[in-house]
Amino acid sequence: MKNHKLNYAALLLILAVSIVFFVGQGYIKIPFKTTFDMILGEITNNSLKEQNLKFWYTIFEVRLPRVLISAVCGAGLAFCGLIFQSVLLNPLADPYILGVSSGASFGSALAIMFNLNFLGLFTTSFFAFLFSIISLILTLTISFIDKSINKTSLILAGIIVNSFFSAGLSFIKYIAGDEVGTIVFWLMGSFSSRSWNDLLWVSLIFFPLLFLASFFTEKMNILSLGDRNAATLGINTTRLRIVLLTLASIISSIIVSRSGIIGFVGLVVPHICRFIWGSDNKKLIFYSPLIGALLMCYADNFIRLVLPAEIPIGILTSLIGAPFFAFIMRRKMRRS
Repeated sequence: MKNHKLNYAALLLILAVSIVFFVGQGYIKIPFKTTFDMILGEITNNSLKEQNLKFWYTIFEVRLPRVLISAVCGAGLAFCGLIFQSVLLNPLADPYILGVSSGASFGSALAIMFNLNFLGLFTTSFFAFLFSIISLILTLTISFIDKSINKTSLILAGIIVNSFFSAGLSFIKYIAGDEVGTIVFWLMGSFSSRSWNDLLWVSLIFFPLLFLASFFTEKMNILSLGDRNAATLGINTTRLRIVLLTLASIISSIIVSRSGIIGFVGLVVPHICRFIWGSDNKKLIFYSPLIGALLMCYADNFIRLVLPAEIPIGILTSLIGAPFFAFIMRRKMRRS
């Protein structure tokens, strides 16, 4: 356990150094020490704002919120992927398998098409979150049969709900007219122009639910033995699945509502962590978010700093994740 604590500390240190480094990179170059001193000054209430207003504005109003929210969203998606794969006993499961993404896409497209703005800039995010929760409720309702729920019925119900909202989204894009470009761009996912409020909302949902889920890791390990064995050991598999899938889906919903659809992170990261550290969920519950945060942070800044034109992050993660998905699928088929 001591080694794992050192690993967690090392990953946190790498993440912190990466964040400070990336915040200093861009059209306006800021030295690492200056960036670190300014961030530390805000934390210790000894602001250096007056010394260099241009650097301060670039760091705290433009770059730092984006870098931090990319890390938190990456952590959240990786955590959700771990939960879904562990609870559904399916290595190909990801955070969007229960229809969360299609529901969020439908809700955001609805808000954009009708130009709804009663909550200002948060209107689209609110509708994305609302319909993702509705899709989760529908999935759980459809799959709940004879006072029980199993992984097969959940996945089938998720396919049904996904199909329903995907059809609704296609219809909205068909009649959206000039707004179709805005809808398509949102669906591709992006951290551009994200604010401190976006970071606050995602963090307020993710970190408490991550802490809560950490108390279920032992039961998650038992659930991996199969429903019959888990029930023999006193685990109520239906209740456990509903609780954990609800936690993960709420986190997925708030991330999708703030960043759009970013695929494959929740699929890829848990497999990387299992390959390196094994399949014990007590360890993976912390490794997966840390690796997810690093992966998303580097992917978003690769787009921002290296590519000649900034593209939606969902495109890059899909390009990376799709071959990995094919590899996992073929490996599973060979074992079968």
